[in-house]
Amino acid sequence: MVIGAQKAGTTALFDYLCDDPRLNLSLEKETHFFDDESQNWSAPDYDAYHARFDLDRPGLMGEATPIYVFWPGSMERLAAYNPDARLILMLRDPVRRAYSGWQMEYARAVETLPFAQAIREGRARLAGKPPNHPDRRELSHVERGFYGAQTQRVLDLFPRSQLLVERAEVLRTDPDGVIARVCGFLGLAPPARTVAPRTVHAAARFNYGPGPSAEDESYLRDLYAADQTLLEILTGVTF
Repeated sequence: MVIGAQKAGTTALFDYLCDDPRLNLSLEKETHFFDDESQNWSAPDYDAYHARFDLDRPGLMGEATPIYVFWPGSMERLAAYNPDARLILMLRDPVRRAYSGWQMEYARAVETLPFAQAIREGRARLAGKPPNHPDRRELSHVERGFYGAQTQRVLDLFPRSQLLVERAEVLRTDPDGVIARVCGFLGLAPPARTVAPRTVHAAARFNYGPGPSAEDESYLRDLYAADQTLLEILTGVTF
């Protein structure tokens, strides 16, 4: 299960893994099953989940829904479904991730605030709303970057040996190395052939205005500092 993070190379990783005949991935990249609030989670309809896969195909089964690591309840539901699941967490510099997430929603006209405002007073739009409020799916540019706290929740449910953490920046420059580590994590030999670097879900051509300022970056790095320390303690990953 590729559990996150959004805008951190999960689509590229999914595409690479789809090329491996030893794997049987979901028919669409994001099943959005374990974050589905319309499910009766006291008696979930796993048949609806299994319908997202070709059950007649051989291979180790998996999927990639990057909101899982962020959405409240998702990891608990996944742990109840399969406590032995192997989890892959793709991370990206949280400041770059925040800007990329903002770009996606701004281009879709879901986000109407400029980046500098969205990461500051724009966060007040989520204040007082429940953790699973729909607005948290689209306006959580800053919140999704608190990787340390999210990873801690994962490790409260799964042993560290079942979690592989990789960085989007490394997938972009060394896809062979990342795919080899993913295969080893899944108990498979590395692919017999190298993979060509690919870029997917690049930011749409759009007038976003000026990019993040030095003040924006400093503000976010200060905001993430304590959480980044926790992430390094838990995983060894730094940005």
